[in-house]
Amino acid sequence: MIDEKTARERVVSAADRLFYAHGVQAVGMDSVRTESGVSLKRIYTLFPSKEDLIVAVLRHRTDQWNSGVAEAVNGAGTPREKLLAVFDFLGGWFRDDDFRGCAFINVFGELGADSNRVAEAVREQKSSFGRAVAELVRAAGSPDRLAPQLVLLAEGAQTTAAISGDPDTALHARAAAETLIRCALEDEAAAAS
Repeated sequence: MIDEKTARERVVSAADRLFYAHGVQAVGMDSVRTESGVSLKRIYTLFPSKEDLIVAVLRHRTDQWNSGVAEAVNGAGTPREKLLAVFDFLGGWFRDDDFRGCAFINVFGELGADSNRVAEAVREQKSSFGRAVAELVRAAGSPDRLAPQLVLLAEGAQTTAAISGDPDTALHARAAAETLIRCALEDEAAAAS
């Protein structure tokens, strides 16, 4: 018998794959059992409700997102390049064969109105991303108002790429980000002189 941590990881990974590919409402717990190889009884011991499993999947996705963005940002040189690395990260992700848009937006669209816990998990991830971008903006010496603009651009790029199927959406978003950054820095320089 597998230990609790391994069972939990297998269930969350299986549910993540299934939910992302098919939507949370279309996937039953029997499918999660089959995909994970963990008995239904054990799944319900680990996650007393489907909502508990969805929240665990969202936390797992948050960790994946944070790691991916951090890796892209840490690989960039200047503070400006670090801001743009967020869009480079998106560009790589949009080219994944299984890209289906933002899992958080997808789940929120399905359940956000009916589940406060799901809505809160999604809001926390979006707030966390906003705070991370705000830190990058400050490090680049840009005005605070630039952060929510770049976040909106990144979020919109995810939705547009998912709907259009065009991974080059990230390139367009990156070009728009470069313009926003340049204009914000020029405005700051003009205000300082």
